[in-house]
Amino acid sequence: MTALPDFRLETYFSQWEFTARYHLTASDAQTMTLAELLTYADDADRSAFHHLSLGYTETFGDPALRDVIADTYDHADADDVICFAGAQEALYLAMKVLLGPGDHAVVLTPNYQSAETVPLALCEVTGVALDADRDWALDLDKVVAAIRANTRLISVNFPNNPTGKVIDAADFAALARLCDERGIHLFSDEVYRGLERDPARTLPQAADLSEHALSLNVTSKALGLPGLRIGWITCRDRELRARLERAKHYTTICNSAPSEILARIALKARNSILDRNRDLITANLPAFDAFFAEFADDFDWRAPDGGCVAYPRYRGADGVEAFCTRLVQEAGVLLLPASIYRSELTATPADRFRIGIGRRDAEECLTAFAQWMRTSR
Repeated sequence: MTALPDFRLETYFSQWEFTARYHLTASDAQTMTLAELLTYADDADRSAFHHLSLGYTETFGDPALRDVIADTYDHADADDVICFAGAQEALYLAMKVLLGPGDHAVVLTPNYQSAETVPLALCEVTGVALDADRDWALDLDKVVAAIRANTRLISVNFPNNPTGKVIDAADFAALARLCDERGIHLFSDEVYRGLERDPARTLPQAADLSEHALSLNVTSKALGLPGLRIGWITCRDRELRARLERAKHYTTICNSAPSEILARIALKARNSILDRNRDLITANLPAFDAFFAEFADDFDWRAPDGGCVAYPRYRGADGVEAFCTRLVQEAGVLLLPASIYRSELTATPADRFRIGIGRRDAEECLTAFAQWMRTSR
């Protein structure tokens, strides 16, 4: 495996995330306190948390947690689930297990950086770009054209980070069939599933569509609980799941015992938490619409199909990189410029920025943003 490059998003956040006054690019929904989460616990889980022994846990994950995760799928059971320390560990180890020298992968862009840099460190990779000029549409013919005889994996992410795109369910099912017909693993990052603006557009989970597909999810994004650091992969290919467990022996070995119980509580209350977060996004969107309407000469705005991030275009002559730097330095408002989502695989728009729409303080952040826009000309 070749050396991995710096993770641009985390490097940028190391500089600004905890010093900027207004974090307007958050990729997770509004979080809650431990006390708030425990209000969702039943008596058994509350007792389990308070009387927990802090020893090692099972590498596959707490059996009761895996049961709850499996309940979110139509065609999976607890033995099809393996838990990880967040989605990043899961993605990293899945790529290490599935790909090697002589293999080939197809990755959609734009994307979360490790979705392409980890495969690129392992094998040849071809990118297929979502079409920014057609509302980030996915051209399945381009996916087919990218496939080679040695293609082992196709990696996708819907609702997409950073664009918020959700493709049609028929196209997603066709993609799963294509992978099965070619003997390719579909790796589906589903961390924003459940935050679709129109619930009717919620995609099926890849692991429900194919025995060989991998569904990646986590408590961090749609549930707004990144501090738990609990992610998982669901895959009905038991041999592959066993390989993932053996790979995990070289990283975290097992998960945090308190986090596993807290994740169990959150997932049992999943519908209530997702309703809360969707309601917050719905309540926030008029403020975003009003902001971008006021500054329509400066930005092109479209609300995302799903998730809690969007990817507007900046139209200023100074360019989005200089714009975002000035904004955070002068107003304390943090956005992520397009360079964070630069791809080595395809051309990606250089005039976009990621903005978060799922936090309770969004209107306060937009007010600071608007004041700066009015006075910085």
